[in-house]
Amino acid sequence: MSCGGIFEEAHSEQELSELEQRIAAPDVWKDQASAQKLMQEQRKVQSEITLCKSLKQRVEDLAVLVEWANSGEETGADLERGLDGLEQEIDTAETKRMLGGAHDESNAIVAIHPGAGGTESQDWAEMLLRMYLRWAERRGFKREIIDYQPGDQAGVKSAVMTMSGEYAFGLMSAEVGVHRLVRISPFDQASRRHTSFASVFVWPELPEDVDVDIDEKDLRIDTYRSSGAGGQHVNVTDSAVRITHFPTGIVVSCQNERSQHRNRDSAMRVLKARLYDLKLREQQSKLEEITGTKKEIGFGSQIRSYVLQPYQMIKDHRTKVEVGDVNRVLDGDLDVFVKTYLLRKARGTLDVPGGVEE
Repeated sequence: MSCGGIFEEAHSEQELSELEQRIAAPDVWKDQASAQKLMQEQRKVQSEITLCKSLKQRVEDLAVLVEWANSGEETGADLERGLDGLEQEIDTAETKRMLGGAHDESNAIVAIHPGAGGTESQDWAEMLLRMYLRWAERRGFKREIIDYQPGDQAGVKSAVMTMSGEYAFGLMSAEVGVHRLVRISPFDQASRRHTSFASVFVWPELPEDVDVDIDEKDLRIDTYRSSGAGGQHVNVTDSAVRITHFPTGIVVSCQNERSQHRNRDSAMRVLKARLYDLKLREQQSKLEEITGTKKEIGFGSQIRSYVLQPYQMIKDHRTKVEVGDVNRVLDGDLDVFVKTYLLRKARGTLDVPGGVEE
């Protein structure tokens, strides 16, 4: 069996061996950045080879089961389990193939902000935060909330978290944009229907070797006491850190750690990621001006509607995928939306979100 249909260029054992020899060289760690790149490439090649071997073994096992079934053996249940396992593994491989961006393999920094609407939108932002925390848990990602600003009555004014795991950024990039909720508001005594909006932003957590020029003179670093959930240290010491970058106006905060120094490091990682993202967007904007082209999807466009009243339906406006089980989605079952988006994006067949349906 060849994996060429899954990976455009299947890696070989010889390639892996050569990488291992280069990593084992005595002077390889003199250049930390190059060594880290080699290690990353080794992990990628090893992962793809392991997956190809696993797929090949599954196909061989299924062939044996089919042979037994043809000879009169009862193998129905085993065949069904085997086919399900093969389908899941192929699905994983295809998803990885679609994630070929420069930082798709990176960890993700995710920020959620409510739109206008006060408590109603802030509650919706917290529902999204819970949805993504559950989705990350399902995928085995490490999750950490590094900044949490609670709403005045309920929900959150803003929340920032990191997701650490393979292809976290590439997968979460499918969720960037405005999310719309329609429901009977639990905060309205007249039980009227409300529409709320919240924005999701995602940046890759950049490796150390990515150069982002940050002049300390351009920064203002404030410390303050943490707010909201976070343990006994909250509101006891001025350990939370807020960094303002004057040239761009970007403000980042971190209040998760007890140590002011560790909060500063986390905030600087977020600032670095946002400045890098801003630079890329400026370059893309200049290219579009020169070529006269437009982005397929504008940043901040409404990407999905979650309708809880008068009927129940979640619809992605880019892919037209619809799911009626809203509770399952809000509990973190997002894969159908994420994978369909990545597939349509790879094929160049995404729709630009337009009007919305009630």
